[in-house]
Amino acid sequence: MKENKKRCFGSAPGKEFYAKYHDEEWGVPVHDDRHLFEMLILEGAQAGLSWETILKRRDGYRKAFYHFDHVKVAKMTDIELNTLLENQDIIRNRLKVYAARQNALVFLEIQKEFGSFSTYVWNFVDATPIVTRRKSIQDIPASTPTSDALSKDLKKRGMTFVGSTIIYAFMQAVGLVDDHLADCWCANR
Repeated sequence: MKENKKRCFGSAPGKEFYAKYHDEEWGVPVHDDRHLFEMLILEGAQAGLSWETILKRRDGYRKAFYHFDHVKVAKMTDIELNTLLENQDIIRNRLKVYAARQNALVFLEIQKEFGSFSTYVWNFVDATPIVTRRKSIQDIPASTPTSDALSKDLKKRGMTFVGSTIIYAFMQAVGLVDDHLADCWCANR
């Protein structure tokens, strides 16, 4: 983690975990399907909550969902999912917990159709990250026509917790979009 550097977010005292996420992950292109699945599930879990809340529970999610092995998550039983509703290390929202299995099933279908989930999602940006260099965090949109299109397609395929705002956050998290601000130290790495 770079100290004393200008960041888009995460520089407040006591938020080192958030700064580390900003510095090492946010906006960095991801092509690994397991990591893409992880971020898809975490972004869906974040709906209505802060990203900090989810980052603090990330290890809990990894343990609860087989380190985001989508094949294993797709096979989770109702009993396993119901048990997770008592797990204090994750957000215990029934719809979000059950969405992980549903989304894993759709994820597998997308892999079969496209060869990988990575190929599928990167097609939405012509295999090249969309790079923006806005002046303030308030200038970053909550969604875009691209996130609208990806969200619509994922919903059509049967995924849940994939609204356009969630999907735009996912796109930022996995580097489909690089929204680092113009004065952020990560903007020119």
